[in-house]
Amino acid sequence: MMAGRIPRNVWVAGWVSFFMDISSEMVYPLVPLFLTSSLGASKSIVGLIEGIAESAASVLNLFSGTIADRLGKNKLLMGFGYGLSAASRPVLAVASGWGMVLTARLTDRTGKGIRTAPRDAIIAASTPPERLGLAFGFHRALDQAGAVVGPAVALVILAVWAADFRLVFWLSVVPGVLAVALIVWFIDADGAARPWKTTVIWSFRGFDAGFWEFILIVGLFSLGNSSNAFLILRAEQVGTSPAWISGMYLAFNGVYALVSLPAGMLADRLGMKRVIGGGFGLFAAVYAGFALAVTPWHIAGLFVSYGVCMGLTEGVQRAYLATLAPHERTATAFGLYHMVVGIAILPASLLAGILWDAVGPAAPFWFGAGMASLATLLFIGLAWRRP
Repeated sequence: MMAGRIPRNVWVAGWVSFFMDISSEMVYPLVPLFLTSSLGASKSIVGLIEGIAESAASVLNLFSGTIADRLGKNKLLMGFGYGLSAASRPVLAVASGWGMVLTARLTDRTGKGIRTAPRDAIIAASTPPERLGLAFGFHRALDQAGAVVGPAVALVILAVWAADFRLVFWLSVVPGVLAVALIVWFIDADGAARPWKTTVIWSFRGFDAGFWEFILIVGLFSLGNSSNAFLILRAEQVGTSPAWISGMYLAFNGVYALVSLPAGMLADRLGMKRVIGGGFGLFAAVYAGFALAVTPWHIAGLFVSYGVCMGLTEGVQRAYLATLAPHERTATAFGLYHMVVGIAILPASLLAGILWDAVGPAAPFWFGAGMASLATLLFIGLAWRRP
């Protein structure tokens, strides 16, 4: 029954994300630990690397989205982006200093910046409007299911080969290659190229005030949403072992995956605004909890709550954005959205690192809770006055 309601391209995009997230999440929870324990980097360096990697690549979301809208080559850009991310894993595996880690993370995030807007545009174009929440929720669910498997695989490897981060990085290449193969073989081929018009590609005409208000709110929210590396470092700071950190991250992604699909269906039924507003408010409470946490058990519960929060907001935000964007500018809209979120990571992560080093481990999370509260109030005030 579910298969009949979800188009082929959405199914394939979901499985592509499943395999790439296995690859990514085998690596991501271990990178800050690899930097600090194996390479001797400071917390500020961790924040710098994550901020540069996310923000420098994020502008490519807009390039990729606008080019996809003009040329109609969503599949090509999607495949190239996923391939670039897969190619970054060997660079990380041979890294001998934090500069090479930065190169690997920047390459990975560049691939993400290229692929995300065309992929989301494929999902939106393949789905009836009344099922957008379901489609994006399904995609996020499979994406996060891969993010459950990835840390689980890393946990098993580390349990057998203690602290062998490089082995995990090498093995993460395999699911990345599978993701690229699925795009080549199963995503529907793009149509003929559209006429190239350089005077139109950078135009934002057609986006109304509701779209820009939502982009502003998402940008403010993202300024407080620093890299998840700081959640991992917070877990380590209260005494959690590396193996259990991978386990907590697995639980976070498991809850995220379980919540995403029903959250999308709930949004289709009750309204996307209610689900997004509730998710923003929950984020503020969870970040306040991370500021107050003093034991590994506190952190474990907060990782689960954080999974609920992300499941409520990530897919539904993208579905809501699809309702605000003109049909012919969908990829551009998603590119702009992901660019704003990505650019905000640099100041958010740099500030989080500075607050951690200068004030204390709780400071970044109090700041994040405050920004999420502000975004919640603005979203309620601005979005609810529109139909």
